[in-house]
Amino acid sequence: MVFTRSNLAWAALGPVVGLALIALMHSGAIPAYQAYSVALAAVYAIVVLAVGLLAGWSGVWSVGHPAFVAVGAYFAAYGGAHQWPLEWVIVGAITSCALMGAFLGYAGARFSVLYIALLTLAFSLVSLEVINRWTGVTGGDQGVAVSPLDSALGLGAVPSGGSEAQYLAVLVAGVVFAIAVFAKSTALRMRLVAAKAHPLVARSVGIVPEAQTALSFAVSAAFTGLAGVLLGLITGFVSPDTFSLNFGVTIIAACVLGGVGSVFGAVVGGVYLAWAPTVADAVSVPQPVVQGVLLIAALIFLPGGVVPFLGSLVRRALGRRGPGLLDGEHHVSAVAADSGNGAPATPARGRPVADDAAPLLVVDGLSVRFGGLNALESASLDVRPGEVLAIIGPNGAGKTTLLNAVSGLIGGARISGAVDYAGVKLMRTRATARRRLGIARTFQHAETFSELTVAENVLCTKRWVGTADRTRADELLALTGLADVADRYPAELPFGLQKRLDLARAIAEEPKLLILDEPFGGLDATERQLAAQQIVRLRAQGAAVVIIDHVLDDLFAVADRVVAFDFGKPIGSGEPGTILKDPHVRSSYLGLIATRAELPARADETAVIALRDVSHHYGGVAALHDVHLDIGKGAVIGVVGANGAGKSTLGKIIHGSLRPSSGQVRIGEPGARPIRSSLVPEGRALFKTLSLRENLEVAGYAVGVQGSALRTRLDETAEWLPERLRARLSVAAAGLSGGEQQILAVARALMARPDVLILDEPALGLAPALVDEVYARINQLARDGMTIVLLEQLLSRALTSCHEVVVLHEGRVAARGDTSDPLFAETAELAYFGGEAATMLKLRDVNELEA
Repeated sequence: MVFTRSNLAWAALGPVVGLALIALMHSGAIPAYQAYSVALAAVYAIVVLAVGLLAGWSGVWSVGHPAFVAVGAYFAAYGGAHQWPLEWVIVGAITSCALMGAFLGYAGARFSVLYIALLTLAFSLVSLEVINRWTGVTGGDQGVAVSPLDSALGLGAVPSGGSEAQYLAVLVAGVVFAIAVFAKSTALRMRLVAAKAHPLVARSVGIVPEAQTALSFAVSAAFTGLAGVLLGLITGFVSPDTFSLNFGVTIIAACVLGGVGSVFGAVVGGVYLAWAPTVADAVSVPQPVVQGVLLIAALIFLPGGVVPFLGSLVRRALGRRGPGLLDGEHHVSAVAADSGNGAPATPARGRPVADDAAPLLVVDGLSVRFGGLNALESASLDVRPGEVLAIIGPNGAGKTTLLNAVSGLIGGARISGAVDYAGVKLMRTRATARRRLGIARTFQHAETFSELTVAENVLCTKRWVGTADRTRADELLALTGLADVADRYPAELPFGLQKRLDLARAIAEEPKLLILDEPFGGLDATERQLAAQQIVRLRAQGAAVVIIDHVLDDLFAVADRVVAFDFGKPIGSGEPGTILKDPHVRSSYLGLIATRAELPARADETAVIALRDVSHHYGGVAALHDVHLDIGKGAVIGVVGANGAGKSTLGKIIHGSLRPSSGQVRIGEPGARPIRSSLVPEGRALFKTLSLRENLEVAGYAVGVQGSALRTRLDETAEWLPERLRARLSVAAAGLSGGEQQILAVARALMARPDVLILDEPALGLAPALVDEVYARINQLARDGMTIVLLEQLLSRALTSCHEVVVLHEGRVAARGDTSDPLFAETAELAYFGGEAATMLKLRDVNELEA
């Protein structure tokens, strides 16, 4: 909790306004008949605040909070009848509601938001049934009166239905709002929001989402129970009609109207609940109609709520940026960053690793199986303190699965083998406990908590945040170049700064083992240099670092040792300068040179699709840079590159399903018949629950083919399928093997009768025999005259299956040539690993030697 002048001023506003209202009520400035409405609005504001912050901070919507109000109100009635002190009644109501809320939160946290809503609905209905049947306590349908409550602290009696109860309700509401203001700066709120925003990443920093949901639900229920006690006191009578399901829905409407997650929006919601009946009577319109019209208007014109809207207007007038205390959810836009290209990072290394040092991490025979897929198979490796271990391999080699298994962030899999970390058996340790052991990680796509500021993203790793923690966080942000954006939200930052934030959060508690998932991906040369310097600094401090990345030049610049993976198991190990000389490692990236396919002659060189200076960015991530490409009619063009090189992005641009950020794409010639193209995406994207026939029919419907024309086209396409699939057209696609699913995906694309067929990684995850079958059918399509663009990771496969190959490296065309040229294979290989600069340097050296 942080006590700043701003916080103190906002927090003091609640009690000050409360005391001012009490003074006005006591003096008669607020008439007695209006004083009751003021007190009622204060009570409702507490309820709306409890529900709104539960939704805004934890992402949990509850329609069961009227039951907690009922518990508090009946506690007041029962306590008054049995001469309980006021303080006992309040403590009893708060404790009972907190326990019930914790149970509901924990029980529902493992399921969807809809499940929790249904759970709270059931809780509300059950509570109403208990109220109606427990007549000895509740009075059943007749209700029960609330007797005066005496204070055990000598503060006097609080008669029910009197002015004292109204004063108490207003004062308590002011104090509750002060507590809520301070809660916004605590680790509690940060961890709640983190667990809501990204549960998987929250586990990686030691946050248990289920526990956070249970805690937030307990606190929300406790304050609602307190509001129930106050409601019983100011009304003087408790009836089950007050706590109907309609009340729960109305509370949610009030939250939306005021602003979900907004502290001061709850005041608007409370006023809305208290005066809606009066407004309805004044205009002679049923209350549900008035509430419905107001809610619809708010959703259409003020979707963020009244208070966040007014807050944004005020900030705009004052020229300030970002959400303030009035706001709930954050709505910010991404800022693109310029990206460049340059030489790999060459940071100075830290102290050398002691050869006799005992391994910090030992992976022994680790296997991970997802259904019928072996993602890892008897994988073994170790890493010592102060060592940077790089793990390389093609897409689908099992690298990320290994990191997830060590981090404990893998679910739905059968795991065998052992992972030992500093003498601790990690397979028996929860993911959230591994952070406390000194294991931290980053993620490939810079997974940040979008509703927390940069500083809060780092601080949320702490259970309690004090002044010393904030000082250390400031120092860390300065060290990672984030000090100037500490108060901004991740979505406002370019991708490079988001990656730095991901790293800063991982190293916030000085881990002994740091796991980095593609730390160089999507960064420009300067940003990669900074990332490399951070890695070397951590290594010098004695931390063990495990990295996977496809940017090999930058990866090898910081690595002490490299382990290569393929098909879920290590296939080679060595120093960065020698690992790529291993024939097994090279073949895993480039493939084995197979028999050259029989390709049709290229009689027509007309470009059916032409790209000129095409670039594309995803937010701040540059995926393609100035790509210039012609695709000739009847040609088979291979686009090759490692994972992340930009192949899929280029394929979507060629297909027309993605508009490039800049550059021009010309498809066909003006006045000529439109060029039709089909894309077979990576992973096939079949409708697994539909049959083969239905998958094909959906593709026909998508291009406007129906009736007899659809049946004719389906029969023609089915003839292209192998006999074993033609005989199983009524079988669900999920029942096919991987190779059969790939053939079906190609057939589905053929339903559009395309001129250009784009295939993204058609051999990914397939056995060699199935790869040959898939490529044989692709080759047949080429011989039939179809233009084919093959997006492939294996260079040798492209060299033997295509007329021409384009090599992408970090989004740029690093090499391009005719596969019939015997010298092109070496050029393409150099470009694959090192980019255009490395290729030109090597060719220059060769030319100088020849000269």
